[in-house]
Amino acid sequence: MTGQRADARRNYSRILAVAEAEVAQHGAAASLEQVARTAGVGSATVRRHFPTRQALLEAVFQERVQALCGRADELGRTEDSRAALLGWLRGLVEYAVSARGLADALTYEPPTDAPAGEAPHSCGAVLADAAAPLLARALDDGTVRAGTTFHDLLTLAVGIALATEHHAEPSVQADRLFTLAVEGISPSP
Repeated sequence: MTGQRADARRNYSRILAVAEAEVAQHGAAASLEQVARTAGVGSATVRRHFPTRQALLEAVFQERVQALCGRADELGRTEDSRAALLGWLRGLVEYAVSARGLADALTYEPPTDAPAGEAPHSCGAVLADAAAPLLARALDDGTVRAGTTFHDLLTLAVGIALATEHHAEPSVQADRLFTLAVEGISPSP
């Protein structure tokens, strides 16, 4: 945002603050028009700063995504590659459950074989870059099923978050489902 006029920076900050509150209340379906009204700007101003709903959602969740990236870096220094990857993935599920709309934002990014550089700032691409070393190490160590991809893990986390968002205690149900997915529905004796 450097190089912008002071009023443009204020508008951006005000729009983002309002959008965070709207997304927390209504999820990814938050009304962009309501964001504009509450921020005291026109819808064209919102679109100028955030040309798509996805761009707005990515800005809203940027701080949480960066925290997950930091956590991946911390966990990358632990000995147990399986525990590191699963700890990070559990954190992703927890964030997706607690941050209404994050799972929806991540569903905007279907799996692709395109180079990561094509959408370097998207939530999914940033998370993929952060988790790649954890997944690669777990795959190398044989602690994760061969052929597992980041998009597999992202789909699992998003699916759990979306499936539990209307439960009375979504975090409890999400943790139960995550454990079930990790341990399997029919563990060997």
